Amino acid sequence: MPRIASAKKNMRKSRAAAERNRGQRAALRTAVKKARAADASASDKTTATSLLDRAARKGLIHANAAGRQKSRIAK
Repeated sequence: MPRIASAKKNMRKSRAAAERNRGQRAALRTAVKKARAADASASDKTTATSLLDRAARKGLIHANAAGRQKSRIAK
């Protein structure tokens, strides 16, 4: 456990960010799986594409990874 106040705050921030990232990554994976399914609707694909764009913009996943997955969805 950190003793310095700034280190304590940094630990709180990193835990909160990790929790937030975990939820967003899980939602992203679910949306991509739905979009890549055989019976995916256009709205599923649109949702997955927008989530991929947002995740890449926020740094959750790499921009090239988002582009690759978007390409596979559109194929």
